[in-house]
Amino acid sequence: MSLNDAHYPDDAGQSPHTALLGSEFVGWDAETQTATMRFTVKREMTTWRGGVQGGLVAGYLDDVMGYAYVAATGGEMAPLNLDISMSLIRLIPDGATIIGKGRVVKGGRRVVFLEGELLGEDGTIYARSTSTALPTPRPTPTSTGMG
Repeated sequence: MSLNDAHYPDDAGQSPHTALLGSEFVGWDAETQTATMRFTVKREMTTWRGGVQGGLVAGYLDDVMGYAYVAATGGEMAPLNLDISMSLIRLIPDGATIIGKGRVVKGGRRVVFLEGELLGEDGTIYARSTSTALPTPRPTPTSTGMG
């Protein structure tokens, strides 16, 4: 997949949060409503324990769940989270390459249910999450005044 993929927003390469997280969109499976992303853990994301800080793990999960819904709607909509629940299963080490899987469980007109997980390249599970969100038009740098 590339930035020219229909499910990867044109401005995602310039998004401040995408740059911070080191996000790379890998693919979209329409049948399972699942987005796959790759993240490279930067030192700035870690604590003295040598792994990603818990709140920042939520950022990775939020990103991949959000991209699943954006892709499911052909880039038209984006989720606005009402809540995110996550389980931190293992420490995500500094420098790791992690694979994010985000899935649309149900995308309704008034509410969206999402789930996500972060895995090592060897399949080791690091974290899982669920989210309840409102469906909203996908913001752009121009529409938000940030572009």
